[in-house]
Amino acid sequence: MAIDPGSIFSKLGAFTSDHDSVVSMNLFVALLCACIVIGHLLEENRWMNESITALAIGLCTGVVILLTTGGKSSHLLVFSEDLFFIYLLPPIIFNAGFQVKKKQFFRNFMTIMLFGAVGTLISFGIISSGAKYIFEVLNFHQLDIGDYLAIGAIFSATDSVCTLQVLNQDETPLLYSLVFGEGVVNDATSVVLFNAIQNFDLSHINSSIALQFAGNFLYLFILSTLLGVLTGLLSAYIIRKLYFGRHSTDREVALMILMAYMSYMLAELFYLSGILTVFFCGIVMSHYTWHNVTESSRVTTKHTFATLSFVAEIFIFLYVGMDALDIERWSVVSNSPKISLQFSSILLGLVLIGRAAFVFLLSFLSNLTKKSAHEKVNIRQQVIIWWAGLMRGAVSMALAYNKFALSETKDRKNAFMITSTITVVLFSTVVFGLMTKPLIRLLLPSPKHLVRMASSEPTSPKSFIVPLLGNGQATESNQSVPRPSSLRMLLTTPTNTVHYYWRKFDNGFMRPVFGGRGFVPFVPGSPTDRSNHQWQ
Repeated sequence: MAIDPGSIFSKLGAFTSDHDSVVSMNLFVALLCACIVIGHLLEENRWMNESITALAIGLCTGVVILLTTGGKSSHLLVFSEDLFFIYLLPPIIFNAGFQVKKKQFFRNFMTIMLFGAVGTLISFGIISSGAKYIFEVLNFHQLDIGDYLAIGAIFSATDSVCTLQVLNQDETPLLYSLVFGEGVVNDATSVVLFNAIQNFDLSHINSSIALQFAGNFLYLFILSTLLGVLTGLLSAYIIRKLYFGRHSTDREVALMILMAYMSYMLAELFYLSGILTVFFCGIVMSHYTWHNVTESSRVTTKHTFATLSFVAEIFIFLYVGMDALDIERWSVVSNSPKISLQFSSILLGLVLIGRAAFVFLLSFLSNLTKKSAHEKVNIRQQVIIWWAGLMRGAVSMALAYNKFALSETKDRKNAFMITSTITVVLFSTVVFGLMTKPLIRLLLPSPKHLVRMASSEPTSPKSFIVPLLGNGQATESNQSVPRPSSLRMLLTTPTNTVHYYWRKFDNGFMRPVFGGRGFVPFVPGSPTDRSNHQWQ
């Protein structure tokens, strides 16, 4: 992905002194403040949430701008996929990894990967093949095989923000972990798929190209994860060895923020998946780096990352709402509203079918491997997981712009695909989003009647003290964990066995080298050094 910071910031008015740019930025910041205030006032509303509020304010603002400009423009800023991927998405994904309850995430890791990776591939196949078949039946022959595969990747990218805003990870830990984890892996898989499609000549597909495509996909997936882990470990090692906190907490906070962002940019530099990289960098930083800084820096970083993520999410929905009314694109398809509506309806129907095709099947397969009833995904939870993945958001918009807005928007094919994507995003976010709270309240028991599952993870920031692969039993390193006594134990309880060996490796090697909970860095002149001298 080509990065042109100059063009991006010039759109935001950062490199111009033009008064119109200053006015636009002031209005946009004021709208962000309005979204936060109105979202707070609607916190207890049965239907609304902050993402829908921001989208609605963006749409209303776009209408006002259209009226005041005589129908020439509908937005203060122009949607840019570079701005989205380079500046807005990284803080959201990093904070997701940084704040994730690691015990639940890794306990359900195989199910999450099943939904997020395998499920996305199933949805991708259904949407791509379904769109190709139906569009050709409608005599729309302007799309080639690469376009249909790109459509599959674009509309496989889910947006589960609305559902996550309603779910409580303390009350429904399994469900929250699955929806949250699947959302991150799904976005990464969709983007990796999209980039792989762009890098291959798919006009003549054969077995060799298919194998190369699959190999490239796995290569991006594995290397992106490793890069995130290595960057997180590097930050932990540097901060542990140099102990910045003895002179300035600002330096260690700044280093954490910059190295988190650097992990994403390194992935983009090497043409890997920045989403996967920065997510696993966040997990590693929360497990090691976060414990190597001072107490004040821990509080600062926790709230800084959460605030940046929150503002970026609101920015994106407001941004999409205003850009959805771009008059130039809609004017191209205005003479064929029936075809545009058909395209949007077909794509929305394929999204529903593609989602249902794997959620219930993969849930059934996942349940076969679970022995405990509370670890299985019941039918009500399956419906919520299916519903959570019906909404499409900024990732779909950004991928669609990247694929179909590279040439002039007056191109009929590109205009149809862009407007269809906008329609699906708006309809799914608003209509499905409005129904999310009532649906979850209908399917899930009321919190006051809900028996909470035992959990050793308190709420943040203390939730960061939980081991990376804890098993929900003893969490202190000095408490014994039953060791598997035979191969039979390994085969019957593989999760606990993996947890045991991970904790042994983590306590014996990783934490002494990279720090983490329970390890205080010894640096001459530090508080640790001074306290030791007092006892000598």
